[in-house]
Amino acid sequence: MSATVVGFVGLGNIGKPMALRLAQQQAEADLELWVYDVAPGPVAELEAAGARAAKSVAAMGARCDVLCVMVRDDDQVRDVLGEVLGVAGDRLTVVIHSTVAPTTPATLEETALRHGVRVVDAPVSGGSMGAADGTLAIMVGGTDDAFAAARPVLAAMGSKVVHAGPIGAGTKFKLARNLMHFVAFTAATEAQRLAEAAGLDIKALGDVVRHTDAITGGPGAIMHRDTTAPIAEDDFWFGVFGHVQALGEKDLRFATDLADQLGVDVPLAQLALERLGPGLGMPTKETS
Repeated sequence: MSATVVGFVGLGNIGKPMALRLAQQQAEADLELWVYDVAPGPVAELEAAGARAAKSVAAMGARCDVLCVMVRDDDQVRDVLGEVLGVAGDRLTVVIHSTVAPTTPATLEETALRHGVRVVDAPVSGGSMGAADGTLAIMVGGTDDAFAAARPVLAAMGSKVVHAGPIGAGTKFKLARNLMHFVAFTAATEAQRLAEAAGLDIKALGDVVRHTDAITGGPGAIMHRDTTAPIAEDDFWFGVFGHVQALGEKDLRFATDLADQLGVDVPLAQLALERLGPGLGMPTKETS
């Protein structure tokens, strides 16, 4: 059985280490890797690692079984697909790693299917470090057949590959994940301002946050239910999340009181105090 021919377009901050990981895995995963980028430096680095350089996206698309795309935005993804569709055979599966608008993958799939080309959207989480060591989480949307075609390539780059659902589901999965990511970053800036106003070492605070999140799992520690519906009193999670709510509301009140004393604006903390319980699925407390 011949090796799976893989193309990789877009050798930027995340794309380059992903492609390098594929280059390292060629023999083990039975892959033959071709790469393309407008910048010559990353291409030369991939060639040194054992990949082959394609002269154009179209030339790559004509020979590939799986084409991975990690370019900047929706327009560039469309451009890549446009160059490929006229020359690709019906064996090709295009894997969109770029984070695009939620409606883009389905539109691209509709166009590609007219040419016999399959498409999956497969954005990644884990950053350049996860890309370099092959521990990315890869969230995939697409048909079962398209996912099966792409999976061996994805498994060479990520240690968690999730088939999230039909086309577009991978992108929606990534957006939900990153909503939490960047809201948490914004909350971290509130915590830094509060700590700084209190005369604390905010670098030491960051060390503590990273240390304890590595132990507890951070926000993911509460994400074990399969629904966001209210929790019944006889449900196991009622007691668990009741404790989380009580502890969280107590500490949030202390923190927001301290912020008021120090003149620090903490709108996310105020909102969290209001929405933590309902968000967890706990009943709204009656007020007298």
